Amino acid sequence: MIIKSSIYNCCVIELNKVHNRSGNLTSLEDNMDIPFDVKRLYYLYDVPGGAERGGHAHKELHQLIVAASGCFDVVLDDGKNKKVVELNRPYYGLYVVPGIWRELINFSSGAICLVLASEKYNVDDYIRDYNEYIKYSNENSFTI
Repeated sequence: MIIKSSIYNCCVIELNKVHNRSGNLTSLEDNMDIPFDVKRLYYLYDVPGGAERGGHAHKELHQLIVAASGCFDVVLDDGKNKKVVELNRPYYGLYVVPGIWRELINFSSGAICLVLASEKYNVDDYIRDYNEYIKYSNENSFTI
């Protein structure tokens, strides 16, 4: 479906959690637990205090962002509205649709940010300049 992206299309998804005395387990399956097929997975760690990550948008990429350890905030921006989502549990993931500017801030010590992505890395899918993002967003709709 092609629509105008909005921060309201992004949502926190509660992931399954299997509790066991020897430790908890969360598993994810494509198109069952998350609304896309995973083609890439990466994680951020050892982020220095006060550092920010992200600072870009994607034209086609869907993502699920998880605080695998520790906590951090995700600032979502659709060019008109902004909201901040705190991620601090490994069984919650933030689903980010294409066309949303995102910044990751306020990393706790030892935080690990796990990202599941719908596509392989493609430099042409990135919009890294905020002014270009606003122009692109105003001129285009995104497939959601």
